[in-house]
Amino acid sequence: MEQWNQDTIEIDEVSTIEMVTMFNREDEKVAAAVGKCTGVISSAIDIIVEQMVKGGRLFYIGSGSGGKLGLLDATECPPTFGTDDNTVIGLISGGEEALSGWREDTEDDEGLAIKDLKAKGFGGHDVLVGISASGNTPYVISAVSYAKDMGNKTIGICCSLSGRLEHIADVCVVMDVGPEVIMGSTRLKAGTAQKMVLNMLSSCAMIKLGKTYHNLMVDVRPINRKLKQRVLDIITLATGKGEALAQQALTKAKGNAKLAILMLTLNINATIADALLKKHNGYLKKAIKDEA
Repeated sequence: MEQWNQDTIEIDEVSTIEMVTMFNREDEKVAAAVGKCTGVISSAIDIIVEQMVKGGRLFYIGSGSGGKLGLLDATECPPTFGTDDNTVIGLISGGEEALSGWREDTEDDEGLAIKDLKAKGFGGHDVLVGISASGNTPYVISAVSYAKDMGNKTIGICCSLSGRLEHIADVCVVMDVGPEVIMGSTRLKAGTAQKMVLNMLSSCAMIKLGKTYHNLMVDVRPINRKLKQRVLDIITLATGKGEALAQQALTKAKGNAKLAILMLTLNINATIADALLKKHNGYLKKAIKDEA
């Protein structure tokens, strides 16, 4: 990652299309690097699900690009999967100031990491995912060490084969993405790799927690016109019913897509559907199979 990329060494002399092609060729290597880590990623997901079932929360922590990627993933979970705002939490060194600008100077503050975790009440069955391209960011290393000392489960995401994070976290996804297009700019290939892993960690965990039906987002929050239409589309796809019937069921279900699908699929009312869904802890497919 910190090596000098010989394949892009003349990038400042080529045409724009050649420059873009260089970027694209380097990006093609990222998916392959992530693909070599599927076993470790799977183990990380199982840890997250196990702890969340016990009431734990999922924490992401990082500095710079890594911290921003963690926050991005965390903030997408409530609208996508209907999670509580306090279920998936992203922390970045420097806080809000680092989001609107840049505060990479804070990545060396080990005490700040512990302070940030304490401010969110980290503990219990919470899981911490430390994100650091180099695997050596002091802020992240301190946070993961603190969480591990508390007895909490820890996961690392890094793109360096010599990072300390791999030896501290319980499970660490280490991706060898090769040297960056621009040496040292870890927002590029390393950032793309980290985003891919974060997508899998949160999405697969939510799938295993019953937040989807097949591959449909049945817990999506319909908070705008686009999402309201998406909910109707999801209900019609899941049930094979027309939009008019989907809208009727959704109204009776008070906007709950899962209830509406259950009502239409099993031809039951909202009260019975709600009880059945609660019986299966919100797992729609289990509720349908139970009555099939």
